[in-house]
Amino acid sequence: MSVTSDSRIDRLYELLPAIYRIRDSAQGYPLQAFLRVIAEQVNLVEDDINRVYDNWFIETAEDWAVPYIADLIGYRPVTDPGEAGSATTQEGRQLYRALIPRREVANTIRYRRRKGTLALLELLANDVADWPARAVEFFKLLGWNQNINHRHLERAHTVDLRQMNALDLLDGPFDRLAHTVNVRRINSTRTLGRYNIPSVGVFIWRLKSYPASHSPAYCIEDAGPHCFTFSILGQDAPLFIKPQPETDPSHIAEELNLPAPIRRLDFAQQKPLYYGASLLIWTDGWAGNKAKDPVPSASIIAADLSDWTYLPPKNFIAVDPVLGRFAFPPSQLPKKGVRVSYQYGFSADIGGGEYNRLLFEPSPRPGSTGSSQLVSASHYRVGSGEQFQRIGDALQHWLTDKPNDAVIELTESAVFVEPIDITLAQGQTLQLRAANRVRPVIRLLDWQADMPDAMAIHLAPGSRFTLDGILVTGRAVQISGLATEGANTGENGLCPAQVLIRHSTLVPGWGLDCNCEPKRPAEPSLEVYNLRASVRIEHSILGSIQIQEDQVAVDPIPLLIADSLLDATAADKEAIGAPGEIVAHAELTILRSTVFGIVNTHAIVLAENSIFNDCVNVARRQLGCMRFCYVPPGCRTPKRYHCQPDTAVQVLNDAAFPETPDPALLNNEQLRLIPQYTDRRYGLPGYGQLGLHCADEICQGADDESEMGVFHDLFQPQRRVNLQTRLDEYTPAGMNAGLIFVT
Repeated sequence: MSVTSDSRIDRLYELLPAIYRIRDSAQGYPLQAFLRVIAEQVNLVEDDINRVYDNWFIETAEDWAVPYIADLIGYRPVTDPGEAGSATTQEGRQLYRALIPRREVANTIRYRRRKGTLALLELLANDVADWPARAVEFFKLLGWNQNINHRHLERAHTVDLRQMNALDLLDGPFDRLAHTVNVRRINSTRTLGRYNIPSVGVFIWRLKSYPASHSPAYCIEDAGPHCFTFSILGQDAPLFIKPQPETDPSHIAEELNLPAPIRRLDFAQQKPLYYGASLLIWTDGWAGNKAKDPVPSASIIAADLSDWTYLPPKNFIAVDPVLGRFAFPPSQLPKKGVRVSYQYGFSADIGGGEYNRLLFEPSPRPGSTGSSQLVSASHYRVGSGEQFQRIGDALQHWLTDKPNDAVIELTESAVFVEPIDITLAQGQTLQLRAANRVRPVIRLLDWQADMPDAMAIHLAPGSRFTLDGILVTGRAVQISGLATEGANTGENGLCPAQVLIRHSTLVPGWGLDCNCEPKRPAEPSLEVYNLRASVRIEHSILGSIQIQEDQVAVDPIPLLIADSLLDATAADKEAIGAPGEIVAHAELTILRSTVFGIVNTHAIVLAENSIFNDCVNVARRQLGCMRFCYVPPGCRTPKRYHCQPDTAVQVLNDAAFPETPDPALLNNEQLRLIPQYTDRRYGLPGYGQLGLHCADEICQGADDESEMGVFHDLFQPQRRVNLQTRLDEYTPAGMNAGLIFVT
């Protein structure tokens, strides 16, 4: 009998008189199983009828139905999704949403009525490309002599060195100063110009603003006990604005409406607009404050804490939003801890955080009595106000109960400082996960002088372990296999173990300095020892992976990495390898990921739409393939298909045939195609984001013309083309609209 989680599966059975259900129970529920089969088909028909009705409306239609509704109002997509945009796959549905946005179809008629208005350009950026934006008419920023009878006092004026806020905004999206004419077009494919009469700029923010709610602050003891950072990892990271919605359709976005970094000067001048909305500080008992009440805005002052030399006066806290630092008076230190809420910037929903993500429950199992009643997983909730306050307490009860399937869920964005050692029996399943929209941190310390202090997971054959939505810092995660008879030969009907790491961060280098340099750059974040298991990593950020196998006669373990970022912290360090060995004993499958560091592995089954910034070496070149990837020249890889810089070099060779192309030209082409990034250090907002000057062969080099690497599924090239085309469509004749990326 098939198992389903549909709550309606027994609705026919529940309509039967009780006497029949009692007799059915005595015989092992055969009638219930029969009616479940019928009810399952009834539910399918009923759901299909409901979907047909929902598909009549743009708000509720399925993704595949959106183009048909759009065709009714004369909407034409800019780009055909093609085969890559199949609605049958998750990636295809995401591409459909990028190329044919539901909001744009819903608002097409409204766009046509408002054509030529400035606020419409901002609305287009939000609906077409899902990017926050600010539209600017550059003719208002031109320096010109005004007629004394028709003065425009709101127009731009020459520089006044006493107006520090205006100077702080110079050449940005909120610039208010006058400029000389720039004759270059703002939508040029070469050098962009801004300040001209027909130029309209649409400033785009690609980074998102993510919340960190009521989480512990980090004390920088090396600088002093009064020095703190908002980030629990202790690095300098700018605080971002929590965007406020615009209520007037004709309103032009201001700083508070956009996910922009907070400026020191603006924070000092408009502190009530930021403190309480974008950041908060709690200190129990400090200066008479209560535990549940945040520090009042009157006690917060803006300051430059670059070198920690500024000391705030008594009863005040100095905050530096540019560095994400704050300081107490040295004579008035907090005694009961400090908690903060703030916003930080990042590109996408990976690595864990307070964003919405799906939670997967362990598959329910039939009861041990032989009946068809289902046994659900045991849940242990850890956090303030929950049954358990520590992970160790929940693990102790889990060991006592010995359930087949269990979930230990961390319910708050707290820091758990405790040793963790987990052993799973044969066939046992355990999820260690964060609740939805929280970001717990497991901080591993040096607990024992004579033993390692990593987070240790021991798996027996057939067991499954999941780490979901958690940030691990301080030490590595060690996963090892238990020696069980028949474990390697498949005897006793045992399946290999399974490891899943999703939406988690294993901090590269174990920790960060204030400048985002790793504290232990040579140390791995994930260590695998003698494990007979498949390892799967999804939507995560990890340091290097070390795989050790004593019995080389056994098959390599399957390692799958998807939509993730692997960072060895340096180009000469191994991102995937084995201590003391030439290659890791693993068969790698890597999809839509970015790798900083050397990859040494037994084989690559498939590498697709990924960026390998440093060398790749495999032992078995005849197995597998790499397609639509960037691989540095001189690597030992399986067969490559449409990879860079191979394809670009081949184009040069074909153009010069039958002669040999100039070696300097080939070298320049290879240098041009090296991926460029906004930031390459974990902890910075633009970490792993392809730079604005990165080669088009990388930014549009995936099989569906999206970008290679971890942010492939953002489909930013397609969104950019769509938006530019719509801007040209809705801009009045004679005007030029161009995109300017701020982050």
